[in-house]
Formats: sequence, structure tokens, C-alpha cells
Amino acid sequence: METHDVVVIGAGAMGSAASRALAAAGRQVVTLEKYGLGHDRGGSHGGTRLFRLAVDDEDYALRAALAGRLWAELEGESGERLLEPTGGVDHGVGERTAEEFRSLFARHGIPHEVLEPGQAAERWPGMRFETPVLYQPGSGRLLADRAVAVIQRLAREHGAEFRPHCPVTSLRVVRHGDGVADGLVEMDTPGGAVRARQVVVTAGPWAPGLLDGYVDLPDIVVTQEQPRIFAPCEGADPWPSFVHWRQGTDPLSAAGAYGLFEQGSGVKVGLHGTGPVVDPDTRDFAPEARADAALLDYVRDWFPGLDADDSTPISCLYDNTARDTFVIDRRGPVSVATGFCGQGFKFVPLVARHLTDLVTGEGRAPDSYRLAAHGR
Repeated sequence: METHDVVVIGAGAMGSAASRALAAAGRQVVTLEKYGLGHDRGGSHGGTRLFRLAVDDEDYALRAALAGRLWAELEGESGERLLEPTGGVDHGVGERTAEEFRSLFARHGIPHEVLEPGQAAERWPGMRFETPVLYQPGSGRLLADRAVAVIQRLAREHGAEFRPHCPVTSLRVVRHGDGVADGLVEMDTPGGAVRARQVVVTAGPWAPGLLDGYVDLPDIVVTQEQPRIFAPCEGADPWPSFVHWRQGTDPLSAAGAYGLFEQGSGVKVGLHGTGPVVDPDTRDFAPEARADAALLDYVRDWFPGLDADDSTPISCLYDNTARDTFVIDRRGPVSVATGFCGQGFKFVPLVARHLTDLVTGEGRAPDSYRLAAHGR
């Protein structure tokens, strides 16, 4: 039976970045992926993801700023553009929250600007605003599919191996160990059993099933989210990335909205966290009618620069925790990263750094991400 130094389970954005970081740190890495590389069944596929700093949690904002620097390092290593700064706006936050953002950014020297609704509408005629608008020139879009492919290439260049169509059907901790690298985990795959001294599970919604009985994860609720890509009207550009903080009397009207321009496709708009609960292996990819209608009504109301009758539905998975925060921790020879709640892609290289620290014993994830913070 083959035995490896580190096996990573799941080759989406998080697993691929962890594989690259671990291989760059000198570890021998094999990455097992249930589907093909670059598949569309999880949360890593698609043309773009939002990158932004405007959050009301200071630690979170600073981690996002650090992640931005780590994306720049990946760009330098690969020679490819992965993060495009288009500028980003947050609106609907109200005067008080806008001032909180302004104060936070000023303390840390993060470029920003607060605009009145009329000023913002002049600058971005495709959008409508009713409240102060926080503009961040450093926000933009991550090129998701390109980023995953580039990170996998870099991982291979550092010696990592990827095995697509190699699902792990069961996992057993043979020897728990009490040091950094002296455990042993056995995994069953269609090609036979595989062993590793350490395992990193970055399988998103599939993590709870794999780790049942070995790592006491918090409940992970899997939802199928359903944004659309809309055709922009002539003269409606430029398009920043955007987040609209909303209030309403029901989950759909109160859901935050987000979006960004995708070159060659249109403007992606979604209602955050409104998708139905699904099984990740049997999801149908079809939009849920009520939430889809709410999205179309929202675009008609707030985007004079988009054609609400000309759009294409798209789909991805969220793996959600009750605390709406990530899970990144280690138990014995098993490290895990899951529960990214639709907000993880911007942090991909930072999560990879946390996982590398867990494997090497050189550090740990922030306390808010650890299992103890989730009551586990």
C-alpha cells in the first residue's frame, strides 16, 4: 500500500492552493479529487469572484488585505493576472456604518472614498443608489477558473501530484500520533487504499461525510446559490464590483446583493445566501423559482443599466456554518478547511498558508476559525 507524506482531499481552489503551498514548503503532496479538475459541482468554478475589503469586522478586513498581497505574490510567481482591480462599492450601509468603514480604512491606510448617492450614480450610471456609497479602488474581481488552473500548475512545478476522478470513499485514522508528522491515515479509493502521515481535507460540502467520527465538525448546511449573468445596456459602463446591504421583511428582501462585471459575459448579480438546501451529489442546478423571481425583480429595480429580460442563470454551492465563519483546524493527523459560506474565494492563498502552518506545526488558524469557536 502506497504511503505519502501529505494527501490533500479536494482539488478546488482551497485544496489546490494548499497543495501548492505545502509542496513549496518541501512536503511531498498528492491531491485526490472526486471529479475532474476544474469541475463545476462545487464552489470554485466560474469566471469571476468578488474581492473586497469593506466589512465591519476589523480582523476580517485586515485578513482580506493580507490575502490581496498573497494573490499578488501568486501573480508574481506565475506571471499571470489573477486579481483585476476594478474598484468596488458598498451601499445601503447607512451613514453610521459608512463612517465606521471610513474610520477603519483610515486607521490602516486603505484607500477609500465615501460618495453621496447622486455622485455615485454619475460615476456608475448603470446602478441606482439611495444611501452613501463606500468606494474602494483596491476591490475588484478574481479570475476564478484561471486562478485555480494557475495554482494547480504552480503546485505541479513544486512537485505536487493531482489525481482527478479519484474519490475517497472512506477515511480511517490508523495512528493518531502526538507529534507533527507521526500519525497515519488510511483512505479507500477506487484504485485501492492510500495512506498518508497527514491528511488535509478541503472538500467543502463533502467534508462532513468524510470526517464523520474523526473530526467533530459543526453542522454544515449546503445550499445551491443561483446568481445570473445579465446583459448590460449600451452606455451603462463602467462597472465596479458591488455589494448592496439591504433590509426587508423576509429573507429574500433582506438578503444582501452582490455582483461584478465578467468580461465577455455580462454583469453577474446574486442574492447572497438565498439558495435551497441541497445534497451536493444530487443537486439539479435549476434555479429555485421564488428566489429567482426575487433576483429578477431586484435587478429591474436597482440596475437601469442591465436588461433584466436578457440573462443566464448560473449555479454554485455554499457550505454554511451557523456562525457564518470558516472552519480551519487540525485534529491529530487530519487538518480541515470548510464552511466558507460563499465568502472564501478571496482568502484562498491565506487559507493555504493557515493549512500549511497546521501541517508543519509552525502555526495555527485564527481563533475564530478553530473548532473550539464553533463549540467543538
